[in-house]
Amino acid sequence: MPGYDIVLLTDSRFTAPNPPDQYADNVILEDQLLMQALLDKGLNAYKTHWDDPKFDWTQTKCAIIRTTWDIYNDGKLEQFEAWLDQVKDQTQLINAYSTIRWNIDKHYLLDLAERGIKIPPTIFIPKGENRSLQEIVKVSNWKNPILKPAISGGGRHTYRLDDENLDEIALTFAKLIQTETMLLQEFQHNVVKKGELTLMVFNGKYSHAVLKKAKAGDFRVQDDFGGTVHAYQPSPEEVAFAEKVVSVCEPKPLQARVDFIWDNNEELCVSELELIEPELWFRNQKEAPARLADVIVDEYFKP
Repeated sequence: MPGYDIVLLTDSRFTAPNPPDQYADNVILEDQLLMQALLDKGLNAYKTHWDDPKFDWTQTKCAIIRTTWDIYNDGKLEQFEAWLDQVKDQTQLINAYSTIRWNIDKHYLLDLAERGIKIPPTIFIPKGENRSLQEIVKVSNWKNPILKPAISGGGRHTYRLDDENLDEIALTFAKLIQTETMLLQEFQHNVVKKGELTLMVFNGKYSHAVLKKAKAGDFRVQDDFGGTVHAYQPSPEEVAFAEKVVSVCEPKPLQARVDFIWDNNEELCVSELELIEPELWFRNQKEAPARLADVIVDEYFKP
């Protein structure tokens, strides 16, 4: 019999005895809140980093990927993908292996669009593209578009282009495009005016929400760049939109975070769908960890 019912997966920075900063304190708190909720449900829960060489993954019934935020660091993604390929045959992953592999690459946005979900106008630029960034921007006919990698996290190499920075960023783009796919998106002005909505959806049902806002003069809502998080009560339309986004995913994800904005036509559109290691802001909604624990028990531990 496995030694654990469920293992929470993090990255090694968040298992160290002395957390490096307040950012790490928040991550550790989030994991502790979910861990306690799982223990309260009677599950034998444990936490370790995903690349723990000493852990035997056959010794847990399932593993939930929570705060593995180092996987986008240089050289880590290939290691993480190799780990996924191995561990999928040793335990049950939450979310499912196929969902994780699909959600790693932002090409999933095109799949969402094909399934009737609105996304910002987007151009994918394949690895090895010979055209300059200036040429691609000119063809798009978009003013101040957003450039970002197709595989990334935490706002890595995400830029809003303008006449002043285009030539400089084009040099960075020329290097990046040799090894990875990039994407260009039409800038949606409401991300600055109204912010970005984030709704947490557990097993297809809305749980709670926050509103993220960029600091003055920026467009990135991540706290790494000075963004702030605010309490938010979504409208029925916003809840229905988030649940619809999750409903078109196959298989249905157990944990999901839907990030969306009001586009330039004042319509809701997805900016990101986080299904791998989404920050879920448990610390802002004390009942939320128990909700996620409930759906885990219902899905994996009820006869």
